[in-house]
Amino acid sequence: MMCEKNKPCYLQNRELSWLMFDRRVLEEAEDTTVPLLERLRFISIFTSNLDEFFMVRVGSLGDLSLLKKEPIDNKTGMTVEAQLKAICKRTTSLYQAKDRVYGEVEMLLRQHGIVNLSVAELTEGERAYVERYFDKMIRPLLSPQIIDLHHPFPHIANKTPHIAVRLRRGKKEYFGMIPTASSLPRVIRVSENEVRYLLLETILLQYADAIFDGFTVMERAVFCVTRSADLNLDDDILDADSTYLTYMKRILKKRPRLRVVRLETDRRLSEELLGGLLKRLRLKRERVWVSRSPLEMSYVPRVIDMVDPVLKKELTYPAFVPQYPDFYMPKRSIIRAIEERDRLLFYPYHTFDIFTELLREAMCDEDVISIKITVYRLAERDSKLAAYLIGAAEAGKDVTVLMELTARFDEQNNIDWAERLEAAGCRVLYGVEGVKVHGKICLIGRRCQGGLQYITQVGTGNYNEETARLYTDISLFTSNIHIGKEAALFFQNMGVGNLNGHYEHLTVAPRELRERLLAYIDREITRARSGAGGRIIFKINALTDKVIIDKLCEASSAGVRIDLIVRGICCLLPQVHGKTDNITVRSIVGRFLEHSRIYLFGEGEDAEVYLSSADLMTRNTERRVEIACPVRDMNAKECIIAMLSCMLADTAKARILQSDGTYLRPVGERERIDCQTVFMQRAVKADEESEPTGEDKAKNGFWRYIWEKLKQT
Repeated sequence: MMCEKNKPCYLQNRELSWLMFDRRVLEEAEDTTVPLLERLRFISIFTSNLDEFFMVRVGSLGDLSLLKKEPIDNKTGMTVEAQLKAICKRTTSLYQAKDRVYGEVEMLLRQHGIVNLSVAELTEGERAYVERYFDKMIRPLLSPQIIDLHHPFPHIANKTPHIAVRLRRGKKEYFGMIPTASSLPRVIRVSENEVRYLLLETILLQYADAIFDGFTVMERAVFCVTRSADLNLDDDILDADSTYLTYMKRILKKRPRLRVVRLETDRRLSEELLGGLLKRLRLKRERVWVSRSPLEMSYVPRVIDMVDPVLKKELTYPAFVPQYPDFYMPKRSIIRAIEERDRLLFYPYHTFDIFTELLREAMCDEDVISIKITVYRLAERDSKLAAYLIGAAEAGKDVTVLMELTARFDEQNNIDWAERLEAAGCRVLYGVEGVKVHGKICLIGRRCQGGLQYITQVGTGNYNEETARLYTDISLFTSNIHIGKEAALFFQNMGVGNLNGHYEHLTVAPRELRERLLAYIDREITRARSGAGGRIIFKINALTDKVIIDKLCEASSAGVRIDLIVRGICCLLPQVHGKTDNITVRSIVGRFLEHSRIYLFGEGEDAEVYLSSADLMTRNTERRVEIACPVRDMNAKECIIAMLSCMLADTAKARILQSDGTYLRPVGERERIDCQTVFMQRAVKADEESEPTGEDKAKNGFWRYIWEKLKQT
């Protein structure tokens, strides 16, 4: 459990917990019930996740190790050095698992004519094609070099395959390098009838002798480096003559040259070659990993696209198209539907188009006078949402966009959109100094007979049309005047940089979120101690906040029944005797990325349900602007409880966290339930059985079928 002396045994290290999450992603690639090309895609996702872990978390820990007073993990008592050693050990086992799973999947794909070839496997005709392709298309674009006084060691781009070679000419040895040209395709197909292909680095390895003509190639290997992506905004000064946009552009230019935190190779290197790389990269040996599977796997979608449509249908998930909710009718006003009652969208089972259609309606509605929205991540291309915000501004409406420029890896995209929005006449704000604005809220102000009407949307996920088809999130729409007024107050506070605003209905971090959650947990503790029971369900992506963890432990000891659905990091260990006996923790990893955040306290009509943008991490409760919104409408509340109940009944994609930090599949003879499949089936069936009469069928559609499924099990 990694607990050190005098540290509670119901806590575990966040970094090791995250690596366990990525292992669960890899388990989807191991699952023989998952279609074969999807298994390959899960290996790619696992690899990308691990890359990001090293860029962000290992990069951050490396920075902490340079401090004069090395910080100690407040959950396990581990030093930074101890955490890095544990990470390296765990990572080695992950590489071994990845190589094994990739080998199995690759062997099965070959049976369908989908082959990542070695040069030795090429037919005579294929070999001739590759030779012509190399001479005409690859070689002219290469920039090989030797490393000596006149040819200094080049910059090695992050996660870009390179070829390292050890050379000899006469009695002298040289170190050589072949970068892969970014303009070249990574996948080179050599057969029209089957998906037989080589990766670019495979070809470069083969032709290293020709590339370094006049030298003898003694050794060759593919390698990748991973660089830290942990930008420190304090390293640069925002001077009086700069805008925040230009400041962020300047900061982003530093990322490609941040220090190296990992070296990957496709084979074991000689001491001469490895030592030369480590010296020039300023890296320790424990940060080197050998992998027999491809080091960088962003090419996988390209391979899947090459597959014949009939075969592709057989080897991928059944197609699913996000459905329209019961309340939507093509010629009916969405604003009118929200006026009637609170509405819910459940992505990706419901289409994100409903939200963009609401913005289009607001853009065209003469009575709408303002639109205010927070933006953390937007689609990179063709964002309807952004187009309608621009259209509304051009139509003379007051459009305010609170744009977070420091959303990691989306900084440039957000900068680009901010410039376009500003140019169109939108008022663009850039958050509050020292914190990220991560809350998801949109407020439409509209003139009506009684004065001013508010339509408020609060969500658990980003306003990104692309990820809304891949991530599970919930969006609440309400015309509740109290929530609308507080949403208006929120935007006013953000406009003046006020983080200390008080809200009765909304709960906003960093001032109030943690304290309000603790108060609700205390309420359930009081109920349990009085014999009235006590119930808590959290569905989140991560749990690291020690204050909240300790309070949950107290609640468990008092007899409160607690179910935690935590997709990723969970620093709380359940079922620890005398501490967390009444807590269960499960993680669901499936076709879609579980992303919604829901807090539930109590049962029945007295249950309090909140939708939120916040995971229960210290960064979210202390250093981010987050929003949690209460669900007041009883029908909407019942719908969310039905969704949670279905997730708690999942026996196919759920993994149950044990007290020793391992995860196990649910056991028993119950029917195999995949909650995501249930939601897809019910969304389609609800759409098929709805009647285009304009009648409100919210109680008879999607959510009713979820309840029916639960009753059957």
